[in-house]
Amino acid sequence: MHENFSLKPYNTFGVDVKARYFTEINTIEALQEALRFSNNNRLPLLFLGGGSNILFTRDFDGLVIKLNLKGISIQPLNENEVLVTAKAGENWHELVMFCLDKNLGGLENLSLIPGNVGTSPMQNIGAYGTEIKDIFVNCSVLNLETLETEIFDLEKCRFGYRDSIFKQEGKGKYVILEVTFKLTAQNHNIKTEYGAIKSELEKSGIESPTIRDVSNVVISIRQSKLPDPKETGNAGSFFKNPTIPLTQFEALQQKFENIPGYPNGDAVKVPAGWLIEQCGWKGKQIGNVASHPLQALVIVNATGEATGKEIYDLSTEIINSVKEKFGIELEREVNIV
Repeated sequence: MHENFSLKPYNTFGVDVKARYFTEINTIEALQEALRFSNNNRLPLLFLGGGSNILFTRDFDGLVIKLNLKGISIQPLNENEVLVTAKAGENWHELVMFCLDKNLGGLENLSLIPGNVGTSPMQNIGAYGTEIKDIFVNCSVLNLETLETEIFDLEKCRFGYRDSIFKQEGKGKYVILEVTFKLTAQNHNIKTEYGAIKSELEKSGIESPTIRDVSNVVISIRQSKLPDPKETGNAGSFFKNPTIPLTQFEALQQKFENIPGYPNGDAVKVPAGWLIEQCGWKGKQIGNVASHPLQALVIVNATGEATGKEIYDLSTEIINSVKEKFGIELEREVNIV
């Protein structure tokens, strides 16, 4: 157990804040012991995975627990399907690569997403036409009140767009210990319709792509658009893509004829990056913080010296300008502490 501990290396924004107490956990028993310590001392709790979806705006006056639970297991269901269970502390992208090495399909479109397995169900991570809920079976969680383990299936997790029960009424009540996915061993469902995947495959002359081909293209696209957190502090997409009523979208089309939108039932999903770019933010820097020059959806710690408050304040300015111009209120995807 460390006291007055710097969290700068443990968040991808590289914000220098301190935790009153900090511990790294490798076993369930050690986790239960840490939780008893926090309960006895009435300390606020914060769990850290890869630190890739969090913005610290201040020091944390409680106990920060870094979950390092490791392990991956495979259970065949039939000739075409397997269950893959990964512990919370496994790196997400390394899990995707592990599955590809074994020719297991389902995670390839989620290549190179930062963070760890344990946080993946919390916001139902997704990219290029795939979301966690598409291949999710269940997750094992620890109830922080009873210190007992429980199983949450697909229905109980109540997944939505970048949302789940763990961000709603279950927030702060559970910690995810491991996640089980159902993947394909043979007849893979290759998804190439979303984003630039199809055109990138065509450029490479690949007509019948494998799951590895799809992964390689996704990695290439992400690397060309998104900054590496190891080089420039960021948390990937800072905002959710807003979903608005069809009538509102049609009204906006009258004023902004090039506005892109993706039908979603009686609503339309509008790319937040496009809205932000139209407001003149792409590549714009204020002090230590900037909107990334290649992807306006990403806010970066441009100098490496930014405080969490500076990053948060820029996000507020972006939200206000988009609301003023388009009447759409952007929602932060990153967890604010």
